[in-house]
Amino acid sequence: MTIKFAKQLFLGAGIYGALVIAPMFFLENLVSKLDPPAITHAEFYYGFVCTALAWQIVYLMMSRDPIRFRPMLLPAIVSKAGFGISAFVLCSQERLPTPNLVFPSIDLLLAAIFIWAYVALGALSLPKPTEEE
Repeated sequence: MTIKFAKQLFLGAGIYGALVIAPMFFLENLVSKLDPPAITHAEFYYGFVCTALAWQIVYLMMSRDPIRFRPMLLPAIVSKAGFGISAFVLCSQERLPTPNLVFPSIDLLLAAIFIWAYVALGALSLPKPTEEE
């Protein structure tokens, strides 16, 4: 993995996420109609949307300096994998329709790439041995 690839990865993750999450601020009623029952605790809905959008900003920040922000990959992995795994468990319990696995599947893929990036960036951040050593 190169630094350039890591920058593109995090930039892409942030842009993709922002494009997917931001419209949710205006879709509460539609979500309630298309996926009943209606949202009864709007504070949880908007709290989730705000938190998810905040993470997209973190990914955009990480794209500026991937090695410096490498530690942020650990909670980023938990976030992406947590959503994906939860959705698949809910689907296996027949509490989530199969078509609703599209976005969680993308998040699982991003979690896997983030794990790879964490390992690869760790190798890049090690000091290079000098000739004297």
